[in-house]
Amino acid sequence: MQLTAKLVKAARGLAGWTSAELSRSSGVSIDTIRSFESGRNKSLNARNQRAIVTAFDAAGIAFIPENGGGAGVRLKEKQTGQAGRRR
Repeated sequence: MQLTAKLVKAARGLAGWTSAELSRSSGVSIDTIRSFESGRNKSLNARNQRAIVTAFDAAGIAFIPENGGGAGVRLKEKQTGQAGRRR
């Protein structure tokens, strides 16, 4: 899935992160994040995209691929301690 600036901003909102916090969590420079989110840079290289997705995944944020209803982000379900049952 190709990340867009809107998806990254939405994911930051769900995580409650500033761009600086995303930078620290992903290892992607704050300048790269800000440039991407502002539209100055239209895309991220594969390494930076993976790092951002991984950081959000660890924070419990999932990206939803385009499925006819549009791409998006959501909070992941939390696992309970019982044999993988979800709440």
